[in-house]
Amino acid sequence: MPSPRLLLVEDDLSLAELLQYRFEAEGYDVIATADGDEAMLLATEQAPDLVILDWMVEGTSGIEICRRLRRDKETAHVPIVMLTARGSEDDRIRGLETGADDYVTKPFSPRELIARVSAVLRRVRPALAGEMLEVGDIKLDATSHRVTRRGQSLQLGPTEFRLLKFFMEHPGRVFSRGQLLDAVWGTGSDIELRTVDVHIRRLRKGITLEGGKDPVRTVRSAGYAFEAV
Repeated sequence: MPSPRLLLVEDDLSLAELLQYRFEAEGYDVIATADGDEAMLLATEQAPDLVILDWMVEGTSGIEICRRLRRDKETAHVPIVMLTARGSEDDRIRGLETGADDYVTKPFSPRELIARVSAVLRRVRPALAGEMLEVGDIKLDATSHRVTRRGQSLQLGPTEFRLLKFFMEHPGRVFSRGQLLDAVWGTGSDIELRTVDVHIRRLRKGITLEGGKDPVRTVRSAGYAFEAV
């Protein structure tokens, strides 16, 4: 399994060097920058698996970077852990409402931050945390390409398997057809958007057992979401 790719945005160079060393020792592939504008370029050139983002960095502020990452369809679902010396409840709420998945107040220990990052990855990108994907009663083993529901083996085509894997890596999040097309078929694909609907129907048929509930939710005028049932 490839190492999780982590973008570290921190302008305290001694802290950044320490965190880079500790995360690399834990098996992460770390790209570090002290500049907010460069962070945006790095994130859009190749979306990381997780961003550690200091609130007060040079150039574009951390809170603005968070806001922009959430607005960009390529990075909208990348988990973000914010670092800040701001410890008030209002600041924490502002950071989380802007789109951060977790919020760590300075000073902190590298060990605590590593644990928090691991917890975020287990929650929002479980495959990157080295675990089998499991949402509700559906389990997906990416290594053996096996999918089971309530212990019963499910037969899915390769596209439906990739679609299910993407959904299970982001449970509860709503994706437009365009976002699903980019994620499953690749950016720049010339496949029509309605093709997504065809494969959603096939996926639903493949994972819905007799008498069971459909975990794929259609969100009117928005797209689809996958939820535990």
